[in-house]
Amino acid sequence: MSPDTLESFLSLALGFAVAGLISATYQAITARPASFRLLNAEARPAALAAVPFLVFAAPFIIMRNTIRGRRIEGRRFEFVMLATTLAGIWSMMSGTAVVMLLRGLGL
Repeated sequence: MSPDTLESFLSLALGFAVAGLISATYQAITARPASFRLLNAEARPAALAAVPFLVFAAPFIIMRNTIRGRRIEGRRFEFVMLATTLAGIWSMMSGTAVVMLLRGLGL
């Protein structure tokens, strides 16, 4: 396995891990699951503050909603594959940002 492939795989895994961690932390603190509805907050500052959170939590939210939609609504396989691909690409991008942050901190 080439170093670039390994780094991409680790970015993907780290992106999903960070998304799951911050989503679970949010749910533990607020007693409700994270969702894209945070952008519809009444107060403009609250909606704006939700953007950085959702940037990193989105892969988890997308996959949770996709799995629930498949089970409850019986969504088609094509939709599930498309959502999984989207969440994977998003996870790889956010994981790359986390890796760059860790490298910048010297870790």
